[in-house]
Amino acid sequence: MPRRATWAALLASVALLVARCAGAQGRGQPDRYDDTFRKYSKRYFGPAYDWREFKAQGLAESNLDSLARSHVGARGVMQLMPTTFHQIASRNPEIRHAINKPEWNIAAGISYDRQLWLQWEADSVTTCREFMFASYNAGRGTILGAQAAARARKLDCRSWPNIETVAPSVPRWRYRETLGYVHKIDGHLSQLDEHGRLIVSRP
Repeated sequence: MPRRATWAALLASVALLVARCAGAQGRGQPDRYDDTFRKYSKRYFGPAYDWREFKAQGLAESNLDSLARSHVGARGVMQLMPTTFHQIASRNPEIRHAINKPEWNIAAGISYDRQLWLQWEADSVTTCREFMFASYNAGRGTILGAQAAARARKLDCRSWPNIETVAPSVPRWRYRETLGYVHKIDGHLSQLDEHGRLIVSRP
């Protein structure tokens, strides 16, 4: 084999190995960020809130892959857009401007959840949780539009089941994605034990 071809093959092998190592580092163990989820859940939601909700959200967003990047540019464990991340970081001095660092990505995601929670709480919705997660996925404006559709049908717009009912009628809302996202978080949560560890099903 010519020397140039040998070097090309060697470089290709090294690149593949680096990519595999980086991917493994990004995905890591399913429990590696538990302390971070606990820390920022407690900070933004208080000690009584179930921190596993946010781990389940991270699983739904990226499967806890810190290197994940969507086709629209959302990044990290919590799949935040860079503009959203920097807006959150500007209001939280403790969050460093490093979207690729898992701790700050998770912290910003949970802080954003808190912001959404407070907005829905002020609107007196019956369960802030579903409205919060749906807004994280689709944007609060989209869910406000769904509330308007519910009111037009004389339904209680503060009830999440009614939002699910009118979802197909809301223009420009990829509602299947959003409703699926909320259910996906529920599914991941059901697979976590009381300590937040993934339950391993046995054959």
